[in-house]
Amino acid sequence: MPDVKVDGLTINYDVQGDGEPLLLIPYTSADHACYAFQLPAYTEHFSCIAIDLPGTGESDKPAGPYSTEGYADQVAAFLGAIGIERAHVAGVSLGAAVGMHLAGRHPGRVRSLSLHSGWPATDHYLAVVVEQWRTLAPVLPTVADVVIQAIFPWCFTPEMYVDRPEFVDALVDFVRGRPPQPVDAFLAQTDAVLAHDASAALREIDVPTQITFGAHDLVCSTRFAEPLSTGIAGSELVVFDDLSHAGLHEDPDAFNSATLDFLLRQRG
Repeated sequence: MPDVKVDGLTINYDVQGDGEPLLLIPYTSADHACYAFQLPAYTEHFSCIAIDLPGTGESDKPAGPYSTEGYADQVAAFLGAIGIERAHVAGVSLGAAVGMHLAGRHPGRVRSLSLHSGWPATDHYLAVVVEQWRTLAPVLPTVADVVIQAIFPWCFTPEMYVDRPEFVDALVDFVRGRPPQPVDAFLAQTDAVLAHDASAALREIDVPTQITFGAHDLVCSTRFAEPLSTGIAGSELVVFDDLSHAGLHEDPDAFNSATLDFLLRQRG
C-alpha cells in the first residue's frame, strides 16, 4: 500500500476505483479498512482514497494530544502531497469531525462534504461516554478489546446483537485482524474527540453537504442534527430509522444507497 510524507509523518493510504477523488476519513481507532463495505459501491463511480489518520493503522503515531483541527490540517497537506487539489470528502464520527474543520479551514480542498454520525461540539453526555472508553484502555489487554467490549455496543442496535450474532463475530474478527493501535495513540485520538468544537467552522462551510444520523444512535444522536443542519447552509439531512452509530456496517445497503445518491449528484 502507498504512503507519503506529510509534515515529517508517514501517512498510509489506499486508493481504489476510477473517477473524481473521494477521500474517506475513518472513525476513532479505525484505519482505512473501515470502509470495506462501501468500496464496492463507491469505486464504481469514484477514485476512493481511504487514509490511516496519524495514530492509526500503518501511519506514524506521534505523541499526543491530537485535535480535530490538527487532523484537518494534516489531511489537507496529505491531499496536496498526493497531488489532489480538491476531493469529495466523507467521514464517519471522528472522521466527520475532521471533515468539518477540513472544509472550514481549507475550503479549496473540498468539493462536497458527507458527515455521518458527526457532532458539532462535544457535550457532557458524549464526554462521559468517551471517558469510559479511556478508563478501560489501560486495563483491557488491547485497544481492540476496548473497541469490541466498550465501543461496539454504542455503535450497533440491540437487534443486531440478538438477531445476527454471526455478523457480530465477523466484525470482532475484523477488528482483531487490523494493525494494533497503541494505548497512547488511542488516548491521543480520544483527546481530539473530547476537545472537538467546530461550532464556528460550520458557517465557513460553503460546499454541498450531506448529514446523516442513525435514529437509534445515543453517542451522536439526532440531538446534533439541528445545530449541524442549520449551521451548514443548504445541507441535506438523512436519518436512518433502523440504525445506530455505525450504520455503514450494520446495513451497508441502506447506507450506501443514500450516501451514493448524494455523492453522484455532486460530480462535476
